[in-house]
Amino acid sequence: MTIEPKKGLDRPKPNGGKGRPKGALNKNTAKAKDAIALAAEKLGGAERLVAWAKEDPLNERVFWGTIYPKLLPLQAEISGPEGSPFAIQIVRFGAKDDDGPASE
Repeated sequence: MTIEPKKGLDRPKPNGGKGRPKGALNKNTAKAKDAIALAAEKLGGAERLVAWAKEDPLNERVFWGTIYPKLLPLQAEISGPEGSPFAIQIVRFGAKDDDGPASE
């Protein structure tokens, strides 16, 4: 027993491929971002944000740890001098020898 596909299913849909362009925000997301930006301006904008961050070391920590990273790209291409591979060297301070961490 074979199942035959219904006629007309192979044809392209009249609006096929017409959707939101890649990276475009939906209307609700765009409205929410606009509302947040307006509220931030009314609360003092960048000058108020700087004052808030300086009020308390915890506020500055929140700024650098939570707010600022949202502006950074999700992935970064890092290389050393002249395009060479980037190297990380781990240095332990207080170790008695190179065999392991320092003991108390």
